[in-house]
Amino acid sequence: MAARLPRPASGDAPSALRWPTLALLSWGACFVVWRLFGPDWPAAIVASGLGLILAGLHRQTWRRMIVASGFPLALLFTGTDLPAWIWLIPLAVLVLAYPRRGWSDAPLFPTPHDALRALPERVKLHDGARVLDAGCGLGDGLVALRRAYPGVRFAGIEYSGFLWLLARLRCPWAEIARGDLWAQSWRDTDLVYLFQRPESMPRALDKARTEMRPGSWLVSLDFPLPGQPVFAQLDTGTRHQLHVYRVRDLRA
Repeated sequence: MAARLPRPASGDAPSALRWPTLALLSWGACFVVWRLFGPDWPAAIVASGLGLILAGLHRQTWRRMIVASGFPLALLFTGTDLPAWIWLIPLAVLVLAYPRRGWSDAPLFPTPHDALRALPERVKLHDGARVLDAGCGLGDGLVALRRAYPGVRFAGIEYSGFLWLLARLRCPWAEIARGDLWAQSWRDTDLVYLFQRPESMPRALDKARTEMRPGSWLVSLDFPLPGQPVFAQLDTGTRHQLHVYRVRDLRA
């Protein structure tokens, strides 16, 4: 049976308006206002103010910043002699990096390469253990895991074909598959590393309890598993915090 996508959390946009659809609609509304009342600088100020208001529809700070800054930046660059088709380039990159099915997963926020250096002090892995970066993006999490555990086997999974290819080129020492991190089995892993988002963590909890061995580990950067006893919370030396869980301790 195919795995179901998680429902949007309370306060999120409806599923039909998932990211980045709502952002594109917001920028389009700003452009319409600018054309109707201008196009001139007073109209640009009004349209930018509308962008700020529409940015408030998003809960995440990074999305608010992108929505609020999108129209002013577009106006700034189109004030030069750039051809109109130039905007198809970033749109094409966005579509390649984030295919429609991947919008419900985490955005591209790389793991700092030294963020996992304290992990081996609390989680001992034998040589040859299998470590999975679920949703590996460009491979920064794999780089951080390799610095922490140089003697283990590394695997990654990434849905975006564009990011999967770049991660394979960047991390030739890891076995990186292209696919859905929620569909791939976690049964043969000794440690699963996640840097997802809060809405993903209940699903990660269910998958870990269902598939992972009692002696294995789940490690999440920044976002804890809901209602679960934490084996360790580690300072990463950055603004991030590492949450470490022993699978045998996870409760229903």
